[in-house]
Formats: sequence, C-alpha cells, structure tokens
Amino acid sequence: MPRAEHRTISFTLNGEPVEVTVPVHRYLVDVIREDLGMMGTKRACDQGACGSCSVILNGALTSACLILAVRADGAAIETIEGLGSLEAGLHPLQQSFASHGATQCGYCTPGMIMSAKALLDENPHPTEEEIKHWLTGNLCRCTGYATIIEAVRAVAEGRTGPAAPVAVPTVRVMED
Repeated sequence: MPRAEHRTISFTLNGEPVEVTVPVHRYLVDVIREDLGMMGTKRACDQGACGSCSVILNGALTSACLILAVRADGAAIETIEGLGSLEAGLHPLQQSFASHGATQCGYCTPGMIMSAKALLDENPHPTEEEIKHWLTGNLCRCTGYATIIEAVRAVAEGRTGPAAPVAVPTVRVMED
C-alpha cells in the first residue's frame, strides 16, 4: 500500500512559529487540535456551516475544517488560545462572554469569539445588524443568541460587563 504524501509546513500560531510535517490531505482543524494541542478549535460539521472550527488566518475569518493544512504554509493563524487565558488575562471578548452569560455548554464559544474578534478587527463599532450578520456562520444549540450579541456589542462599546441597570427612584410612603 503506498504511503500518503507528507509535507513539512511552517506558520505562526498565536504569535509563535510552528513547523509540522503533515499528510497533504490533512485538514487544518486536525493539525491545530491533534498535532498542536489547541483544543478550542472544534471539529463539528465538516462543512464550514457551524463555526466551531473558526480561526483567523492571515487576518480573515476561516473555517479550519475546509482548508488543507498545507494551504496554511507561511500563514499567521490565531485561535482562541491566542486571545487570552485565566493565567495571562482574558481578552475583552472572553471577559464579556463570561460577564454576560453568553455561554452554555461552551462548544460553540471559541468560534463565536473568533468570529466576533474578526468583526471587531475589521469594524470596531458595528451595528447590531452587523454583529448578527458576522455571527450567522456560528450555530449555538443552547442559547437564544441575545446574550452573545450583547456580549459583542458591549466590547464594541468599550465595556465587558452587562449594561448598568437603570436607577429606579425610591418612593417613600409616609405613614400617619
């Protein structure tokens, strides 16, 4: 049986140089997860429809399940692990998703955050409609999307926590 052709590729992953030898038919999502241990990038639909494998490749939002790893040779790739961590400090989007309760099971969260980051990198002050448009490639089975949209909007507005509650005036009732 003939051995599958392999190729050594190099790219920058979350700011660090990487070199890996891969079969030419292997997808980028598998290299990122299985070979490089970045478990935030998920394999789910294998059709680029769910957003779970979203990464930023050379500044563009990309479905890592649709691109062969050899196509990433020489590229700059960002994954959720490159944004922030509890130890190093969270990225404002990560903090905002946590503060707004924009996660449930968490499976879609890395892809949602990477999509939101790509949006805010391109357009730091999107409208709610633009946020919704950018998130259409991400599927979540747990939430109603409202908290996700609010989390992204909060970062665009320069805050990570929920909007401050409106103060309700106190009414005193005088007793006779």
